[in-house]
Amino acid sequence: AFGTGFFYIPGTETCLKFGGYIRFQTNFGRDAKGTSDWNSFTRAQFEVDTRTDTELGALRGFIGFRGNADNGTASGSSVFVDQAFIELGGLKVGKFYSWWDDGLSGETDELSSNALFNSIRYTYDAGSFWAGASVDELEGVTVGSYNERDNNVGVALGVGAKFDSVTLQLIGGYDTDRENGSVRLIATADVGPGTLGLAGVWASGANAYYNVSEWAVAAEYAIKATDKLTITPGVQYYGNYGLVSWDDFSNDDGWKAGLTLDYKITQGLSTKIAVNYTDIDNRDDQVSGFVRLQRSF
Repeated sequence: AFGTGFFYIPGTETCLKFGGYIRFQTNFGRDAKGTSDWNSFTRAQFEVDTRTDTELGALRGFIGFRGNADNGTASGSSVFVDQAFIELGGLKVGKFYSWWDDGLSGETDELSSNALFNSIRYTYDAGSFWAGASVDELEGVTVGSYNERDNNVGVALGVGAKFDSVTLQLIGGYDTDRENGSVRLIATADVGPGTLGLAGVWASGANAYYNVSEWAVAAEYAIKATDKLTITPGVQYYGNYGLVSWDDFSNDDGWKAGLTLDYKITQGLSTKIAVNYTDIDNRDDQVSGFVRLQRSF
């Protein structure tokens, strides 16, 4: 009833699914870790997904545990709850990734600043169209060099649609403490041998949802070269990049161009390589990226 990988818990009407991944990744770029230009880490993700049909619709409970190991010592490791939520029909409550976590498929675009909150969200989903509203707790979120105040709340609204191979998503978020918000539009369409993605984001001032720049536009083209290889060149332009005070963006503009390679080695094993070049006014340009090997199950 709920898809591949689910099985009944014996003696109950609840379906259960286990999943996750093991990831080894090396990041590179100026001062990737301290004064070093590279840094490796290992991540383990374990997910438990439970679903039950009820008279009110499908009842879902989801827990995602994550562990990061930045070095070989116990002090360099951490285990925590990445996500944990309850979902019934269109209502979703708990800690989960918001619509701001969505983006283009490559690793060049930078279209959100924070996307994981304790939230209450309702989404109406008609298949080819959806609309929803979310109330997010923003406590502890970093905006620029500042942390959000306790009990800060944000409100996010979103709508989306799909027409044949074209998808559209428009979302907005308002940070009540800073009294600033952001609006973002993402559009994708199948064009030729790949998928074209376009995006734009604007912020009225520094806020929890987007505080990278006052505005930005991004584009990419994900080319399905073979059944196993996807090549995605991308570019992004920033207007008024970075914060110079509590709410104000700088007058510096900038741009980023990059390439992402996704290769499926075999069933459950894949690699991803990303390289980006960034040039911001009044700053040194730099090359950064990562190499990743991931076993998913």
